[in-house]
Amino acid sequence: MQHLHIEFELTKEFIDRFQQALDEHDHVFITETLQDVKPADITTLLYEFNSEESKYVMDMLPIELQAEIIRDLDTETRQRFLKVYLPKEIINFLNQLASDDAADILNELPIKVREQVLSGLETELRTQVTELLRYEPNVAGGLMAKELIKAYVHWTVVQCVEEIRKQAENVSKFYAVYVVDDQEKLVGKVALQDLIISDARKRVADISEHDIVSVETYMEDSEVAEIMQKYDLESVPVVNVQGQLVGRITIDDVVDVITEQADEERQIMAGISEDVEEDDSVWRNTRARLPWLLIGIFGGLMNAKFMGLFEAELARITAIAFFTPLIQATGGNVGIQSSSLIVQSLANPDFVDEGLWNRLVKVFFVAILNGLFLSILVFGANVLLFQEYELSMVVSIALCSVVLFASFIGTLTPLILNRFGFNPALAAGPFITTINDLLGLTVYFLTVHFLL
Repeated sequence: MQHLHIEFELTKEFIDRFQQALDEHDHVFITETLQDVKPADITTLLYEFNSEESKYVMDMLPIELQAEIIRDLDTETRQRFLKVYLPKEIINFLNQLASDDAADILNELPIKVREQVLSGLETELRTQVTELLRYEPNVAGGLMAKELIKAYVHWTVVQCVEEIRKQAENVSKFYAVYVVDDQEKLVGKVALQDLIISDARKRVADISEHDIVSVETYMEDSEVAEIMQKYDLESVPVVNVQGQLVGRITIDDVVDVITEQADEERQIMAGISEDVEEDDSVWRNTRARLPWLLIGIFGGLMNAKFMGLFEAELARITAIAFFTPLIQATGGNVGIQSSSLIVQSLANPDFVDEGLWNRLVKVFFVAILNGLFLSILVFGANVLLFQEYELSMVVSIALCSVVLFASFIGTLTPLILNRFGFNPALAAGPFITTINDLLGLTVYFLTVHFLL
């Protein structure tokens, strides 16, 4: 096992050796190397090779393992990879997957192939997947799996345990038994521990928990993720508009949603306008980055034009130009810090808005402390370096003012964007930096103009 661990560090030497085995069709080396290796490790390895080579490796693996690997591929890679498969081959590994995973993969296939694959699925899975395909991918209905364990409210404990044994054949993991009435409406759930320790003659209704959290089929996936995070749920039942139990969502499905949201916000905060990855095409990466870079250029031109208005001051005291980068950098950093904290708070499902005035008062005191500390530091450094007491005082006053204004702008901008339905993460990237650069220069040169 130690040997395998070293190999799957994916060193260049190992990849070259594996490539050689593929070129020579060394079946023995490939099967021995991949024996007892986790699906996630094989997935990582196959990213290094093209679709035909990866399929050659996959064909040597058990069908259950193939299904797990296909399921765990990222969407773009999987779409490209499945082009080298025949419909009957796709059918074979989809029959090994849960209904939600099978539906996700079917949605990625061309329509003709999708119809061929769907018609070849096992009857029960085909019925489940057909129902799931009715929903948009980004709502609870498109996120849920049909496989679950349910019991009727009038059953006894012993009936419930017997039914679990039957239903569990189609459910790989379950955390509770959902309780429904005769109309299939969700009325509660029973913990497995309670089933085990309860008297066999008791009714399920007597030991079930009725106050449970559920989500509707039309609920946005981001809302589902927030609910599961807030209540620390491993799974959540899904009901239709009539309140009938139609599926469940497990934590592994929601992790993907949370990861996608985090990636999207990180890209927005970095000034990237589209969902791109490093290995996407040059044009796609350029297109995603260019809009905010253009806004930054426009902001820079505005700064240059604004500085031109104070040409007389610059000609009279050239030293004031030395501190322009200091003012801009400090204002930008303060603005990003303030906006990032607000964006983080707004993303927290437990966030409680404490009121605008209370928040602004807190921001004011934090900004005052930061501004005073930085101003005193800069004043002392300027006196030592330039021996200009009056200029040092003006720079320090301007710096303190910029910290105050940047803190307020950084706090208000994401709150306003969120209030009007825009992603507040927009306020934590180039947007806030460009605004604060212009704001910083305005405050600085006005201070210089009036005090020097």
